[in-house]
This record gives sequence, C-alpha cells and structure tokens, in this order.
Amino acid sequence: MSLSGAPGNAQHRKALWLGGGLLLASVALLLLGVSVGSTGLDSIFNLRNDPQALQIVAEIRLPRTLGALLAGALLGLAGAVAQGLFRNPLADPLALLGVSPLATHWLARLGLTGAAFVGAVLAVLLTLLLAKGVQHTLRLLLAGVIVGVVLGAITSLVLLLTPEIMQAMQSFMLGSTGFVGWGACAIMAAVLAASLSAAWMLSHALDGLALGEATAHSLGLPLAQMRAALVAVLALTTGTAVAQTGLIAFVGLAAPHLVRSVLKTTHGRLIVLASLMGAVLLTAADILARGLVAPQELPVGVLTAVLGGSYLLWLMHRSTGRGNGL
Repeated sequence: MSLSGAPGNAQHRKALWLGGGLLLASVALLLLGVSVGSTGLDSIFNLRNDPQALQIVAEIRLPRTLGALLAGALLGLAGAVAQGLFRNPLADPLALLGVSPLATHWLARLGLTGAAFVGAVLAVLLTLLLAKGVQHTLRLLLAGVIVGVVLGAITSLVLLLTPEIMQAMQSFMLGSTGFVGWGACAIMAAVLAASLSAAWMLSHALDGLALGEATAHSLGLPLAQMRAALVAVLALTTGTAVAQTGLIAFVGLAAPHLVRSVLKTTHGRLIVLASLMGAVLLTAADILARGLVAPQELPVGVLTAVLGGSYLLWLMHRSTGRGNGL
C-alpha cells in the first residue's frame, strides 16, 4: 500500500480538528458573551420574567458578541490574504492599508462601510505606488508605515479643526464593539460571505506566489488580475471591520500565525481557519475587556494591542533565538 498520501491526509485531519475546535470555541464564546455585562448573569436568569433583561440580551449583548465574532473573522481573513499577497508574515491589514479615521470622515456620504472601503483602497494603492509593487518586502513595509503616519497626521489636523468630534473619534481609534447592532452584523456577515468565497477561489494564486514570482508565472496564473482582486478583498474586509468596530490591531497579524503554528497548509484552508481564529481571538478579547474591570469596560482595541504586541515580541524573540525568519 502506498503511503505517498499519508502526510496530506494527516494535515487534512489536523485541519478538520482545528476547524471543529475553533467552531466549538466560537459557539462557547458566543454563549459566554451573552452572559457577560454590567448586570452580571441576572439578565440571563430573568429572561422570561423581565422584559428589560430580554431587551438587554437581545438588543445589546447578542449583537455585540456576534459582531465581535464577525469583525474578528474579517480581520483574520484580511491578515491571511495580506501575508500571502505580500509574502510577509508580519503583514497586518491595518498597518499595510494605512487605515485612518479620516477615511470615514471625508466620505461620510457613501456610508460608513463604503467610506472605509474607499479609504482603504486609496491607502493601499498609495502604498503600492510608493513601494513600486509588492516585489520588495522592506520597501512595502516602509511605504505602509509612511502612509499610516501621514494619514494619522491628517487625522490629527482634522481633530484640531473640529474638536467636537474628539470623543467619537477617540472611541473609534481605541476600538470598541459596544455600538455594534443588528444592522452592522448583517453588513459584516454579507461582506464576510462574499469575501471568504472570493479569497478561497483566488487562494491558488497565493499558493503560486508563495513559490516565487517566476514559478507563479510558469503556472500560467494571471497575477496582475488576481492581485487586483485580492487587494479588493483585503480592502473590503478591513474597511468593513474598521467601519463597525474602529481600529483593532494585531488580530489580523496573529490569527494566520497561530494557524500556521499548528499546521502547514494551503492558503485555501489557511484563509478559512484564520477567519475562525480571528473570530475567537477578538471575541475572547472583547469578553475579557468587559469583565476585567466590570462594571467599567476597557477598549477592546487597547487590549488586543497589548496582547498582540506581547505575542509579536515573543515571536520575534523565538525567531531570533532560532536564527531564522518568522
């Protein structure tokens, strides 16, 4: 009996186990998120007898927790696409796109999600223009940093000129799921379904790019068109998540890394698993942000930045110790 397919079968089983575990974790976190709030568990136990408790759960806790799951999935998907597209394991969709609150300010007439999408597209095009493509990783990173700094400076100027939006903008920049409602959940669910389908169909382009430009061209892949489509997916997923929850860093960076630390797989599986991992990470962080100093709340973006930054430092330390790349 041939054993040539044994490693592939083992990886397939591992991917199924990981996906199933992440799905179960998502369901458990959804139930836990519905139970966590300033009123404690009273709202859960009094659903039948207390209309106010039912309203708290149905209109605040449930959409908020579901929104955290969906936003995390969008960021995880964006991170997997960004790291594969730019062949850079340190690519964070928020950093690469130079996402700024300004993107949702000057295009408000398009709607919050539409404005964030347009702003993200413009930011990534400017980044690619400055970097002269995606061939040079260091140049791309520097271009992303420059775009982010410039947009941040313009945002600060807008805040100085219109100080009445300071409080709302501060909440946006710190990141929060506290204002996510059913409408936002519907938008994120629709974008996630479309983007996940598109990214999965384009995943063979990411597999080809992982082998190098020359190999990808030799496989007959229309790289220019596929890259444009992947950039659109990246901008749409990041812009949608940012529009609904504000700036939440490191989820998009950490989710694909954690999946790859468990198994080596194709980008098709990685995209799906990174989405599930991102959903688990952001929902867990959101629940932690609600419960650490209850009845007060921490901004979830601050918590993900602290935890994600610590994870990145550990990852870099481990990589340096081994003497190889990330």
